[in-house]
Amino acid sequence: MKIGIVCYPTYGGSGVVATELGKGLARKGHQVHFITYSQPARLSATFQENLYFHEVRNLDYPLFEHTPYETALASKLVDVIKYEKLDILHVHYAIPHANVAYLAKKILLTEGKYIPVVTTLHGTDITLVGKNPTFAPVVAFSINKSDGVTAVSESLKRETYDHFKINKEIEVIYNFIDFERFRRSDKEHFKKAIAPNGEKILIHVSNFRKVKRITDVIKVFKRVRDVLPSKLLLVGDGPERSDAERMCRELNICEDVRFLGKQDPVEELLAIADLFILPSGTESFGLAALEAMACEVPVISTNAGGLPEINLQGKTGFLSDVGDVDDMAKNAISILKDEATLKEFRKNALEQARTFDLDNILPNYEAYYQKIIDTMVFDKAIVS
Repeated sequence: MKIGIVCYPTYGGSGVVATELGKGLARKGHQVHFITYSQPARLSATFQENLYFHEVRNLDYPLFEHTPYETALASKLVDVIKYEKLDILHVHYAIPHANVAYLAKKILLTEGKYIPVVTTLHGTDITLVGKNPTFAPVVAFSINKSDGVTAVSESLKRETYDHFKINKEIEVIYNFIDFERFRRSDKEHFKKAIAPNGEKILIHVSNFRKVKRITDVIKVFKRVRDVLPSKLLLVGDGPERSDAERMCRELNICEDVRFLGKQDPVEELLAIADLFILPSGTESFGLAALEAMACEVPVISTNAGGLPEINLQGKTGFLSDVGDVDDMAKNAISILKDEATLKEFRKNALEQARTFDLDNILPNYEAYYQKIIDTMVFDKAIVS
C-alpha cells in the first residue's frame, strides 16, 4: 500500500505513535509518506527505505497575523495524494487534521479521485480541545466524515461517544512499543553517576502540561525521599516546569531532582530507573507508561482514562485517584523498599508491555486499512 500519514511532528504522544507506525509499515514494505510542517521528532535523519517526508511550507505574507497552516496543508495533501498515487490517508489527531483531510478529499473529488481517510483519535483532541464549544461541531463533523475512525483505548472510545454525536463505528487499536528500541540495557555507569550511593531512581516523562500534574510528581517524590534515599529525573519541558522548579526549592530537595529537558534517547534514561510516576489528570492511553514498562520499570499512576488498560493494579504497578499523592507515595514505597518485590514488578511490567509489541499491533492497522479500501464506495451523501 501507499499510505499518507499526517501528524504533529513534536514530542507529543500522537506524533510519536504516528511516526513509529509509519516506520513499522515501511519496514514491512509499504510506501509511507509523512506530510507535516517539519520532520517528526522520531523520524531518523538516516535513510530508511520506503519512507518519505513532504514538508508543508507556509506563506509569509503581511496580511496574515497567523499563517493559515490548514490551507497550506490541504493543498499539500492534494498534491501528494495525486502525484504519489496514495491508496489511503491516515490522519492523527482530530484537530485540525481530520477536517483538513475532508477538504482535500472534496477537492480531489472534483477531479474524479477518491482518497479514503482514516482518523485516529489520541486523547486531548477529544477530552480537552474537542469539548471546547469553539471546536466541538468541527470535531464531530470531521469524525463522521472520515471513512474509518480508530481510538487508542476503550476509554477514549467511550468518551468520544459520550460527548459527541458520532454515527461512525470506532475501532480500538491500541498504541504499541517498538522493542528494538525500548528495552532495558546495561547503563550501570550512568546509573552510578546519577545515584552514586545506590539511591532509588524515580522518573517522569511528559510535555509538562497542566494535565500531567507535574507538582504531584514532586509531592510523591518528597514523600518517598523522606523514607528511602532517592533521586528524581524529570524528562521533558513545558508550561508547568517553572512551578515544579519552584516547588523543589520550597521543599529543599533540588539536590535530588534533575530537570533534563526534552530528550530523544528516553530509553537510556528509563534503563536506569526503578519507578515511573504518572499522576495525570487524564490519559487516553499512557504511552509514556508503556515505554517505561517495556524497559522493566513499574508504574505508579492515576486511574484516569485508559491507564487501567495498561497498568495492572498490584501487578505492574499501582493506580490511585487523581491527586491522591499520599496513596501514590505509599504504593511507591511498597515497591521500592524490597528488592524481591521490585524484581517481581519489573518482570510483570515487561510481560504486560509485550502484549503491546509493535509486531502484534501493526497487523491490526494493515487489516483496517485494507478493510476501508475494500469497502470504499462513492456515497452520494458524501459526494454532494
